[in-house]
Amino acid sequence: MASDTIKTGQASGGPAVLRRVLLDNGALSALVLLLAAMALLSGDFLTTDNLLNVGVQAAVTAILAFGVTFVIVSAGIDLSVGSVAALSATVLAWSATSQGLPVWLAVILALATGLACGLVSGALISFGKLPPFIATLAMLSVGRGLALVISQGSPIPFPDSVSHLGDTIGGWLPVPVIVMVVMGLITAGVLARTYVGRAMYAIGGNEEAARLSGIRVKRQKLAIYALSGAFAAVAGIVLASRLSSAQPQAAVGYELDAIAAVVIGGASLSGGVGKASGTLIGALILAVLRNGLNLLEVSAFWQQVVIGLVIALAVLLDTARRRAGSRPGAPGGAAGGPGGKPTPAQIGKYAVAAVAVVALLVGASVWRSASSSGGGGKIKVALSVSTLNNPFFVQLKQGAQAEAKAQGISLTVTDAQNDASQQANQIQNFTSQNVKTIIINPVDSDASGPSVRAANKAGIPVLAADRTVNKADIATLVASDNVAGGKLAAKTLAEQLGGQGRILILQGTAGTSASRERGQGFAEGLKAYPGIKVVAKQPADFDRTKGLDVTTNLLQAHSGIDGIFAENDEMALGAVKALGSKAGKSVKVVGFDGTPDGLKAVQDGTLAATVAQQPQELGKMAVQNAIKVAKGEKVAEAIKVPVKVVAAK
Repeated sequence: MASDTIKTGQASGGPAVLRRVLLDNGALSALVLLLAAMALLSGDFLTTDNLLNVGVQAAVTAILAFGVTFVIVSAGIDLSVGSVAALSATVLAWSATSQGLPVWLAVILALATGLACGLVSGALISFGKLPPFIATLAMLSVGRGLALVISQGSPIPFPDSVSHLGDTIGGWLPVPVIVMVVMGLITAGVLARTYVGRAMYAIGGNEEAARLSGIRVKRQKLAIYALSGAFAAVAGIVLASRLSSAQPQAAVGYELDAIAAVVIGGASLSGGVGKASGTLIGALILAVLRNGLNLLEVSAFWQQVVIGLVIALAVLLDTARRRAGSRPGAPGGAAGGPGGKPTPAQIGKYAVAAVAVVALLVGASVWRSASSSGGGGKIKVALSVSTLNNPFFVQLKQGAQAEAKAQGISLTVTDAQNDASQQANQIQNFTSQNVKTIIINPVDSDASGPSVRAANKAGIPVLAADRTVNKADIATLVASDNVAGGKLAAKTLAEQLGGQGRILILQGTAGTSASRERGQGFAEGLKAYPGIKVVAKQPADFDRTKGLDVTTNLLQAHSGIDGIFAENDEMALGAVKALGSKAGKSVKVVGFDGTPDGLKAVQDGTLAATVAQQPQELGKMAVQNAIKVAKGEKVAEAIKVPVKVVAAK
């Protein structure tokens, strides 16, 4: 046995050590393969600026995932971290601005908020006997709701002193990366050097055995979920610092990214296994994928497919490694054959995984040609759309792509999926690619400011489409006037009702500038019609299904409704469905946007009217002006796309 050990040690040279490290960590192997593939496929990937972008884009997910690591190691789950992050950031901004508390006290209050949320979840699990899935799902809803209540659905500007957390040190080292490293070291220390960390592994391995060995399981679970909540608070502060505002709808879905990062990093959902370094690698894999696919100009829809498949491959790679490690092998439990060398079967598995990852990325580079318009043009323009899950913005994209093709330029289009942080990442990536001009359709006007300022600093002109960008220089704003459109909608609905009636209002996504501006314009327009009474208004998130559900509920609570104003056509069509035969007859519905479905409903008589913004024309004019700016030509500060009311005859 001793001689075998000596021989193994003597055979361990540099290449052998590297081989063993890669074979013993499937996630690290996947990360190395991804880095190599991205470097080959994109000349912009391995630049210093872009690698720092990857670090910044991984920071929030990694910090959240470090907290979730504690929970998963102990065989739990935490679905609330995204909402807790948003709530903590909102508490900080609200207490420091609206309440006038000192910033240091506001930061402590924000961290205490995250800690308290974690303690509540832990108490529900330990003493309330709720499954972790249910307890944290409830906290997900409570946290998001409280963030919306405190902020009244609108972003709150972040204190300047805290916003520096989103800046750089020395003009190149991002503070979020430093915070990520510090939180990673704390995680590693807690797991490896503390009683709480050892208790996590014991509880995750066998909770009953841990209890019988003297570990106070209930008390430890309180500490575990409290740590997860505190880490979520730190992540929320870092995220809001990057955006210079606390967004009540921030970090939606981030809990899934955090869990994915932990599992990709080698942790087991059944508990007892996991480490900080693995979690960091998992977060970096997700960041590299999103960054690289943006650089490769892969369609936003295909990105979701590619990311899901590569995550599955990474986990399969790690599963193969752990299965191999369970077989009899070299001393120390190394995977493989004699001397710790990989068996032919192992080599085959890793080779297949490597080929699959590389082939997938090569395929992604081929798909990008279908997702970008006019790739051979000399002028390269980038467009970040707030969401492509809405017909209005789909038409905007189509108008932009048609004009790009007609002008013979290259147009890269990305989908921010209504996530201000994701849009900031996309603008960073465009900046790294040194595109000629950037067109941004902001998720939020305030949150877009920092990333647009970074593009300004890099000398890349930015145009805003449909919504403006605050606290940054934009070459021009190409938009219709949402406030004026709201006033027009109020006038149209009032005239349809003869100046008298009870109405409902379906609001858009809380915190978005479009919802605020359209609602503001509608409220101002109604002042001229005192006979119109708003009996209720509720958000339906610009979504047709939610418009149907919310309208159905409001009609149950309020009888005798004469009209409905919806801040977009999708919600208006949901309201039409809820009204059934009443739509267009006893109840008048007015929408906004002039989408094809909305115009058809007006033609059919079920929708009384829609305020048509001509989104395809908006996209076309944005590209036209982007080309002018790229050529150094002057453009107007604001370019208005005509709006008009289309009403049923």
